[in-house]
Amino acid sequence: MAKKQMVKNGVRVKKSVGDRIVDVIIYVVLGLIALSTVAPFLYVIAGSFATEKELTEKAFFIIPTTWSLNAYKYAINTANILRGLKNSIILTTLGTLMCMLFSLTFAYPLSKSHFRGRNWMMNMVIVTMLFGGGMIPSYIVYSAYGLLDTYWALILPGLINPFNMIIIKKFFQGLPTELDEASYMDGANDLQIFTKVALPLSKPVIASISLFYGVGFWNDYFGSMIYLSSAEKYPIQIQLRSLILLSSSFSDAVMDYYDLNGAPPDKAVKMACTVIATVPILCVYPFVQKYFTKGVMVGAVKG
Repeated sequence: MAKKQMVKNGVRVKKSVGDRIVDVIIYVVLGLIALSTVAPFLYVIAGSFATEKELTEKAFFIIPTTWSLNAYKYAINTANILRGLKNSIILTTLGTLMCMLFSLTFAYPLSKSHFRGRNWMMNMVIVTMLFGGGMIPSYIVYSAYGLLDTYWALILPGLINPFNMIIIKKFFQGLPTELDEASYMDGANDLQIFTKVALPLSKPVIASISLFYGVGFWNDYFGSMIYLSSAEKYPIQIQLRSLILLSSSFSDAVMDYYDLNGAPPDKAVKMACTVIATVPILCVYPFVQKYFTKGVMVGAVKG
């Protein structure tokens, strides 16, 4: 049997027995770490389809013995889950687009060395990372500007996240300056260079930061609970909180009905809520995975 080889500086080098043992150990350790990360989520998915008896008797399982959709039926029929999903999608989409628009247009000028006052403006951005007005002053300001009970109360205060903006700025600084010089020679202005040169080359950082913003808006709970008062505007996180609190206080009649139909009244509902809140945003990751590492690492290192 031919010995395994590896390529080093363009030259194939035969792996020794020790190297192959180390490779096996690394793969085993990484596999166990990956399994420990995925296994709890698989258990939650399986538990959302399981019965109360199976959840009580088994400490862990991936495939339920008896499948039941009653937890999801209860979640959809009892709470406004579909409306909450629609509200979260609107909030996440609008908030991400607005944040990316302002972050990109603010980071690009700061990445140019000839931009006057950029150091002063950068210091002002850094200050906002260290100090904040607090919850009560923020509430008073939002109320004075008529933002309460609107999605703008959740979007406008965080249009520019300082950390995300700095990553975008570093990425822009890593772009070759020769591109700007060639564009100026072709007669392009700064806006044309930004839209037709810088942005097409910034897909990795745009995808990565958009994911950060999107996950933040999707998982927002505290802000929605404080600044939104209309039930028809509640996002999915608030709807699921209400559902979980309701499932913890089932009446005996409801318990008997679900027991007769083989559905778990409490544990499976909580697991179903977890799946409903996680799967939609989780589906976004495969589309940005190829940009994620490159966008964050290049934006954080170069500059």
